[in-house]
Amino acid sequence: MQHSKNIAVVGSGLVGSLLALHLKQKGHNVTVFDRRPDVRMVEFSGRSINLAMSNRGWKALRQAGIEEEVRKLAIPLYQRAMHVNSSPVYFQKYGKEGEAIYSISRGVLNRKMIDLAEAAGVEFRFEEKVWDVDLSEAKLFTGDSEKGEWKEYDFDLIFGADGAFSRVRHKMQRQSRFNYSQHFIDVGYKELRIPANADGSHKLDRNSFHIWPRGEFMLIAMPNLDGSFTCTLFLPFEGEHSFERLTTEAEAEKFFSEHFPDIKDEISNLTRDFFRNPTSALVTVKCFPWTYYDKIALVGDAAHAVVPFYGQGMNAGFEDISELGRLEEEHVDDWEAIFREYQTLRKPNADAIAELSYRNFLEMSSKTADPDFLLRKKIEKKFAAKHPDLWKPLYSRVTFSDKPYAEALKIGEEQAAIMDEVMALPNIAEKWDSEEVEQKMISLLKG
Repeated sequence: MQHSKNIAVVGSGLVGSLLALHLKQKGHNVTVFDRRPDVRMVEFSGRSINLAMSNRGWKALRQAGIEEEVRKLAIPLYQRAMHVNSSPVYFQKYGKEGEAIYSISRGVLNRKMIDLAEAAGVEFRFEEKVWDVDLSEAKLFTGDSEKGEWKEYDFDLIFGADGAFSRVRHKMQRQSRFNYSQHFIDVGYKELRIPANADGSHKLDRNSFHIWPRGEFMLIAMPNLDGSFTCTLFLPFEGEHSFERLTTEAEAEKFFSEHFPDIKDEISNLTRDFFRNPTSALVTVKCFPWTYYDKIALVGDAAHAVVPFYGQGMNAGFEDISELGRLEEEHVDDWEAIFREYQTLRKPNADAIAELSYRNFLEMSSKTADPDFLLRKKIEKKFAAKHPDLWKPLYSRVTFSDKPYAEALKIGEEQAAIMDEVMALPNIAEKWDSEEVEQKMISLLKG
């Protein structure tokens, strides 16, 4: 066991709550600060994208001893359900038989995580805004400095788990040689909802991730335990099809009738929610270093926010905690060594999942309805089933594995180059499942 420390976690979101629980289980005294009200006491914000829990997330929850509690909140999704206008719905399996990602409501999970951490003895201080951090002394200042109403707290360690616009990271950015970048994509998102049937059942297939790909924009729907679906519309801010063009209820009705005719009438309060729910932006954040000597560390989105199109934001944040736990076992009380290795090991993987997440947006919105893309995936799937020792699809490397993201990106790029050559073969659509194609792939892999 480590010697007990007095530790602050800034941010009571998913990563902050799990980190607090992990640290408490290690024997530390843990206080969590959040400027927002207790999420258990407020209505959901209308800006949530359902979570897709996969192997990395489950591993961290298993290590914390709460996996089975969280599984009660999750619905397995074994496949994508593709809704293409004027075509029947078709399905794309995510992985091998039994492999699934799990749909969980962000708000429901966050409430459960806070409950579990609080039951373990973590103290939560809601509506207490951190306005300054003394990095070298591990001091926090909360309240309102302009009014002279503030408190000072002394800690041994401070973790910034306060999201993409982290206050803790903001203080670190003022240090010499701190590198930081943020990049907003031109696509925003808005939450909508499909209610349950009268008997509580789901209106769409319960065990599928539903996607309506429309090129530069798309709609997705993920199931909830109460029979509803959380829908997310991803749409450019400006342009021909964009949020700026949809300014009246009539324009919104026309847009959904034209582009999503099969589901428009199932979305409850469509025009009301479209204008009531906020339009939110999507940002990628990169920075380094993530730590300040043996006092301060960033985790989750505070260190590496990514766009949500691989469903790995939460999983990557939970994996930060798994890695910290492994390093704590190795270095025990040497927090300087723990922090140094943590940021060195995690940074390349954070950059890799940021790149993969952006690329997957292009795939989900545009390529999933493209015949050449579908043929490409069919060839890969057949070859992987026959030669699992030679080929594991990129999606499986990211989602159904805990191998490094950087490794998945590197191997994925090598596989993409091989598939480019295979797809360039004459008459590939006619001979895709032939021995010639199989031997070509084996030759390219071994060459």
